[in-house]
Amino acid sequence: MFTSTLGTPLGQLIIRGNEEAVFYIGYGGDADQQPNAITDQAKKELEEYFSGKRLDFTFPVAQPGTTFQHTVWKELTKIEAGKPVSYTALSKRMNNPLAIRAIASANGKNNLMIVVPCHRVIGASGDLVGYAGGLWRKKWLLEHEANMTGSGQASLF
Repeated sequence: MFTSTLGTPLGQLIIRGNEEAVFYIGYGGDADQQPNAITDQAKKELEEYFSGKRLDFTFPVAQPGTTFQHTVWKELTKIEAGKPVSYTALSKRMNNPLAIRAIASANGKNNLMIVVPCHRVIGASGDLVGYAGGLWRKKWLLEHEANMTGSGQASLF
């Protein structure tokens, strides 16, 4: 396992991967750094994200999960920055309107924060709900992306 860390306005990000892909990005304390080219590329691209220069990521990612979880995670990557969607809207986009709880559960099992943008899913009333990194981080990320895209969505929060 290879690890890079990145200091961000939201705290320390831990980036873990292997020879083929990054499989974990999350908030945490100090970690022994033993980077490789993939975790270093992820760190560089995430630095660009936090400095307002990047919204899309090119480094390889992989995380274990069920077919359904992978379907949800793929759909999350289609949510445009600055335009959060509700769990209800996401379930309709996936042609599975009764699966709101299952979608929320899969969203919560995402191990690739920011890159698989689980923070872009909000409650039906526009409320900030359910983010493993804390709602204050979710709010910051949504406002950051709204500023980068000029969408004005930050005014919702």
